[in-house]
Amino acid sequence: MSETVPTAARVVSPPLSFSRREIAGAFGDLGTDLPLLVGVVLATGMDATTAFVVFGALQVASGLVYRLPMPVQPLKAMAAIAIAGKLAPSLLAAGGLIVGVTMLVLAATGALNWLARVVPRMVVRGIQVGLGIQLATLAFTRFLPADGARGWLLAAVSLALVLWLRENRRVPAALVVLTLGMTVAALTWPPTVPAPWGAHLPALPARWPTSDEFARAAVLLALPQIALSLGNSVLATRQVVADFFPERPPLSVRRIGLTYGLMNLVAAPLGGLPVCHGSGGIAGHYAFGARTGGSAVVYGTVLIAAGLFLVGDPAAFQRLVPGPVLGTLLLVEAVAVLLLVRDQWSEKAAFGVAIACGLTAAYVPYGYAVALIGGTVVSLMLASKGGE
Repeated sequence: MSETVPTAARVVSPPLSFSRREIAGAFGDLGTDLPLLVGVVLATGMDATTAFVVFGALQVASGLVYRLPMPVQPLKAMAAIAIAGKLAPSLLAAGGLIVGVTMLVLAATGALNWLARVVPRMVVRGIQVGLGIQLATLAFTRFLPADGARGWLLAAVSLALVLWLRENRRVPAALVVLTLGMTVAALTWPPTVPAPWGAHLPALPARWPTSDEFARAAVLLALPQIALSLGNSVLATRQVVADFFPERPPLSVRRIGLTYGLMNLVAAPLGGLPVCHGSGGIAGHYAFGARTGGSAVVYGTVLIAAGLFLVGDPAAFQRLVPGPVLGTLLLVEAVAVLLLVRDQWSEKAAFGVAIACGLTAAYVPYGYAVALIGGTVVSLMLASKGGE
């Protein structure tokens, strides 16, 4: 007689789907990814083709491994610092390698499991608030004012389109806005700037990071990013998957940490952006209809094609999508991240801690680390006081 297999053991990953809903969901995270991807490439001078191809390939790999709409995102704190400081690609690569190794160690030693037990949700939400504030600030200071009065008009039209199509599962709002931006760019293309299309091959990094760059990257890039990643890329991602896919076996923080680390150990030597998973990315894909890893595979394939045939010339690449359009998409994503704190509203103390953590993360030096540690200590004190 054959042995009876427990129900939980018979749960298998769903097959990949490439339905209209999956294709629509594939562009749900474009508002976060594209501004950061474009911004980092232009600010650091890294090879655009390499950045897009590596980023796209990691999207495909994530979809195949997790069989969930679990896209890959640029490391946001690191990207924001790189854009603001116009850092060298080798310094960014050093930061990616450091966070990759760190996350692998945390996952392998069980430290991530311990953090998942200790850090309360109010602190996780607070870290996301800080991220939302920083993304909105980046939108308003760098992208939205890019073209003056005409740019603000374009941003207003783009925002109206996003609001109009926000519930539409057949027509992705982000894709429509992106198309609008590229159309405006084509109509206003200067005759002295070469066309953006043409075949291009990825280029390997010019050099390996120096020891001084590793030391600088550890403090400047890795420290603030690891604090954010622990909250948003690991703990919050696990929570969002549990919220959206309760029928699936629980996703462990250890598995998320392992793929996070491995992706960066692959991306950095190839000249790609440092990357992570993220709760906002899953929410974006899910909101537009994605339910399997097919959306990440579609998204990654489009990015690879764009890298090979569309973004090779830096001068053309800079004008490919107007800054106000990128700023609009980034602002919408920032609002979506900020709204995640709503689940703390019913508990006034928890909501207050979350907002305090968010402001700390956004405005205090090394704010993500301070918010993660300080918020956890405060929340434990509140819990202890409440139990007296």
